[in-house]
Formats: sequence, C-alpha cells, structure tokens
Amino acid sequence: QLQLVESGGGLVQAGGSLRLSCAASGRTFSSSNMGWFRQAPGKEREFVAAILYSGERTSYADAVQGRFTISRDNAQNTVYLEMTSLKPEDTAVYYCNGPLSLITRKSGLYWGQGTQVTVSS
Repeated sequence: QLQLVESGGGLVQAGGSLRLSCAASGRTFSSSNMGWFRQAPGKEREFVAAILYSGERTSYADAVQGRFTISRDNAQNTVYLEMTSLKPEDTAVYYCNGPLSLITRKSGLYWGQGTQVTVSS
C-alpha cells in the first residue's frame, strides 16, 4: 500500500521551471515503479513520466520529452518531477501515481491528491 502527497506546484511564467515532489509512505515504495500524470481543465488525465523502482530507467510522454526529468530518492521515499521550459499548455493538476508499468504507462492503484501547476503566457 502507498500513501502519496504531492507538493511544489504553483504559478510560473512561460519558460520558467518548477520542481514537484511526491512524498510516499508505505513499505512497498522502493519496489514500486512510480509516475506522474496530469489533468488539464476539460481534458482526460494523461501520462507524463515514469521511473523504474531502481531509478535506472525512465519514460516520458512526447509532449514533455527533453523538458521534464523524473527522479527518485528511495532513502527519502520521494519522487521528483523537474519541469523546465514550461509552456502554457503544461497547465494542469499534476498527480503522483504508482505502482505502474513503464511499458504500458497505465496508471497504478494509488494516487496523490494532486498539485496545481499554472503557466502564464
């Protein structure tokens, strides 16, 4: 079982950066692949990025490839999403999720409450 709490969202200008954090509790975190999803107003929730339980492999949506970086610290039970070169279309509520498959990118059972990211033009 995983309990997930996101933080780090906010308002930023286009071209700016933000770092999201997801603090996890539960003894299965270090063996769980973790990911980030986002949901913009009026749109379905979509995959953003995922990271293997060991941190050795990552996967990104085409829309964020090269701009976002997912990482994790298993000692701190935390997953991060570093977002750079932000665009207005990145505006959404960002959710931490796990465990999930890096291949299918299908969301796992556990979700955080979400954190709002707003990018102004």
